Amino acid sequence: MTVTETVSLRALSLPARAIIAVAVGALAAFFTWHMAAVFLFVSPSNTVREENFDRIRGYIYPEFEQNWKLFAPNPLQRDEAVHVRAQVTEPDGSLRTTDWINLTATDIDNIRHHLLPSHSAQNLLRRGWDFYDGAHDDEGRPIGERGRLSELYVHRIALQRLQDEHDMDLDTVRRVQLRSAVSRVPAPEWREEEIDTSTYYDEIDWWVVTSDDLEGIAR
Repeated sequence: MTVTETVSLRALSLPARAIIAVAVGALAAFFTWHMAAVFLFVSPSNTVREENFDRIRGYIYPEFEQNWKLFAPNPLQRDEAVHVRAQVTEPDGSLRTTDWINLTATDIDNIRHHLLPSHSAQNLLRRGWDFYDGAHDDEGRPIGERGRLSELYVHRIALQRLQDEHDMDLDTVRRVQLRSAVSRVPAPEWREEEIDTSTYYDEIDWWVVTSDDLEGIAR
């Protein structure tokens, strides 16, 4: 029979008690700050929130982002993927256009069966595309500086993925094109409604790859 012996804090040495007290205090302070930051991040506008929002936002993103779509009255009912293709220079100097590459599918494959996938692996491309889509009008024109910044952002993501995931030499890439592929989620078996699950594509114009696009990409 195994007897578990408990040790009173008073039986510990003074340095040991001091270390435990500091550790407990640090954990309590972190927990208090974390709960306060999350509360202020999702709370309605108030003086404390507005005065400290930059600090709160910097703490929350990206690891503790709050997203309530799971509980929304109108959850997302479509699948959206981002595809890319490139025009590359062959060794003989001719130009070749690659097939469309499903970047979203590659991301899903990389995180499937991964116990602890990183936040960026799950959301970098998705959030980048949302940023791009929200910063352009219905005609595909950029809305102010945010629109131009979103273009640079998704261009770099696409080039980085072509290099890292598909072993493409970026020095041979002359132009790149992106498109979205959207399809409705089919109705569950118990619903009688028929939903068109065809995939619809929205292509963005080709863009010429410049040195600015390659700037900052690990080569």
